[in-house]
Amino acid sequence: MPINTGTETADIRIDSTGAVTAAFGIAAHGQGLETTLAQVVADHLGARFEDIRIVQGDSAAVVGGTGTYASRSTVLAGGAATLAAQAVREKMLVAASHLLEAAPADLVAADGLITVVGTDRSITFRALARAVYSEMGRLPPEARGELAASKTYDPVFGTTSSATHIAAVEVDPQTYEVRVDRYVVAEDCGRIINPLIVDGQVRGGVAQGIGAALYEEVVHDAQGQLHTASLVDYLVPAASEIPPIAVVHLETASPTTLGGYRGMGEGGTIGAPAAIANAVSDALAPLGIAIDELPVTPERLYRLIEHARNGQS
Repeated sequence: MPINTGTETADIRIDSTGAVTAAFGIAAHGQGLETTLAQVVADHLGARFEDIRIVQGDSAAVVGGTGTYASRSTVLAGGAATLAAQAVREKMLVAASHLLEAAPADLVAADGLITVVGTDRSITFRALARAVYSEMGRLPPEARGELAASKTYDPVFGTTSSATHIAAVEVDPQTYEVRVDRYVVAEDCGRIINPLIVDGQVRGGVAQGIGAALYEEVVHDAQGQLHTASLVDYLVPAASEIPPIAVVHLETASPTTLGGYRGMGEGGTIGAPAAIANAVSDALAPLGIAIDELPVTPERLYRLIEHARNGQS
């Protein structure tokens, strides 16, 4: 790939009210990335989750980034967020050390509060920001800098997750419809930031894979006319076509990415069509039929089964 794994930039700044704005070049498209990145920023900055505003996909806010693609949004943006949040946190601790009369190493930031370890002395992010931006006389020149940082991250390689899929299917001998009875997927996306989001992405990926395996197809006639131009003709699975999905989450931190993250998106999607095609092949093995074309529509199954039966007679 000409851009290899890609890069991402995070710009994090605390304003005079103590609120945090984290801007990224990357953009979410329904996978809950805003929530995930806010969690990463809160964790490494020591801020409250509700005090963080995520800005994404704005070229006026961030100098550059290669965008969201191929299971790397959290890996790239999470790594950049970690670096930028840590840099801002260091600036905060330097300023707070003068206000609290303690060494930066003796301070801890958590839940929007900076505290001297082992004491009840503390200062809120809001009070610290007010001192930095509006009460500079309380601080020496080296501690008056803007509470902001911009960092770029490139993981070099290793951004995708691994997954194993098992599908149990039935083929109706009268209608040639394929029904997915059971489905199990085990995945490892490295360190899990938000278990609910990861679970949802796995299930959504499997649903997409079932669509590719059994329903979705772009069909043209001999004259090149598209016959599946709308959702009236282009079939997508509804909730009734998606079976209960058992998900096993493994959590092996990636040794090649900052934070140990791996991209979640494709772990659910890529394995599903192959698992279903192999399951259908197994069901039709007594007829000597192997599935090598998707989607496995009732019409295709009818032709394959009739051809096999006629060939055997």
